[in-house]
Amino acid sequence: MIVARSIIFNLALLCWFILMIAVMWIFLPLPRRFMQCVVYAWTTIPRTALKWIVGLDFQVLGQENKPSGAALIASKHQSAWDTFVFHLLYRDAVYIVKKELLSIPFWGWYVRKCGSIPVDRSGGGQALKEMVRKSRAALAEGRQVIIFPEGTRTAPGQLQPYNPGVAALYAMTEAPLVPVALNSGLFWGRHSFLKYPGVITIEFLPPMPPGLGRRAFLAELEKRIETATDRLVARAKSQYFPKD
Repeated sequence: MIVARSIIFNLALLCWFILMIAVMWIFLPLPRRFMQCVVYAWTTIPRTALKWIVGLDFQVLGQENKPSGAALIASKHQSAWDTFVFHLLYRDAVYIVKKELLSIPFWGWYVRKCGSIPVDRSGGGQALKEMVRKSRAALAEGRQVIIFPEGTRTAPGQLQPYNPGVAALYAMTEAPLVPVALNSGLFWGRHSFLKYPGVITIEFLPPMPPGLGRRAFLAELEKRIETATDRLVARAKSQYFPKD
């Protein structure tokens, strides 16, 4: 049943993606807010399809920590699901993305139109300054800037070193930085065709205290995100994957 549901969902998602690629073309000449509305609409269909085809929904914990205004959000990254959930939670969120994504025909154009912030991983200090500059501009507009500190998806239980970019944003902007933990990789794994039923949990953690040094900040951020993520993963495993 899981295989059949996954096949149906993946086919539905592919068809929807192709349709939206065509629709988004119409909105390219219009102001950014129109493209963001289309992106929000785009994300609602995968969420609905996951719920009704796969039996996969999500819940948000830590609502008291969820920022409503300009903020930096540093999130664990386990799944492709993470790349659209913040568009469901915020109507004008902006992701920090790999520069290479902007080179993809059509899709890269739409990513740029939404105001996504590209980062050149091989660009050194200059690339870091440009990322900070564009993040400041987005924050000045009251937007939420989403960054994945590890820079790539990791399977549950795995850890990649946290990149210095998140420390630069913390030190060089005045916005609060909110860590986020999640367990999406259990249900929609990296490079996985199968999608499993259950409830993904995403948790907003208390904001990081201001004034920490670079090393202390990275150590504390990693501790908070990884500890909470391990807790969410363990809880979901016992509830939805008791035989594993």
